[in-house]
Amino acid sequence: MSALPELDLTLQFGAAVPETHRKLLSKARVTRWLRLALQRPAEITVRVVGAAEGRTLNREYRGKDYATNVLTFDYTREPMVSADLVLCAPVLAKEAKEQGKTLEEHYAHLLVHGTLHAQGYEHETNETDALEMEALEVLLVAALGYANPYE
Repeated sequence: MSALPELDLTLQFGAAVPETHRKLLSKARVTRWLRLALQRPAEITVRVVGAAEGRTLNREYRGKDYATNVLTFDYTREPMVSADLVLCAPVLAKEAKEQGKTLEEHYAHLLVHGTLHAQGYEHETNETDALEMEALEVLLVAALGYANPYE
């Protein structure tokens, strides 16, 4: 078995993020989730934010005036991945509850999802790419011990 790629992770929390989210997202746990999805070394900042910051970022960078679950800002893909992943804590909590998932498994899935985006995977451009990305996500979250996020 080959070694997992090196990861330089910076983990940040906005002021509006509940303590339960901060405790759940230890640096060791987030590192494990991201490294499994990486295909090459990476420098990634993960920032967990409240609704106001999430909405502002989504509006400024995507032109959509609402907070979304995860935003991926990918800067380089070769030879090293360099990206920022921004997760909106209240959106993730709401979605996890609606989908009958634990908050932990939803964070794991969306961090894997964002990490794949940072490496060039897409799901919005065409169905073939979407199916490829979804299949990879299912395999990766299963390797982490979680259920299929799309069922």
